[in-house]
Amino acid sequence: MSKFINLAKPVDMSSGFKDFFDTIGLTGGGLVTKGIAAVIAIIAIRMLLQLSNDPKGALQKGSMALGTLFVAVILALYGDTLFSTVTNAKG
Repeated sequence: MSKFINLAKPVDMSSGFKDFFDTIGLTGGGLVTKGIAAVIAIIAIRMLLQLSNDPKGALQKGSMALGTLFVAVILALYGDTLFSTVTNAKG
């Protein structure tokens, strides 16, 4: 006798992308914010890979690349909260 175990409850996704983004907890603005953060992170990693042989220049460029990567991580984690204060302002 085999017994089936439900690992997850069924989810109705008949209305398309809206249901999908609701299940992963993203809105349209949140998705754009994550995309922007991903692009900034790729730019920062590229900056890290293109360091020069000059120690002083490499230190300056490396610190700028790490700062850019930090901004990308903060934007990915808290970007939707930061931008929701701007878009939901009541005046």
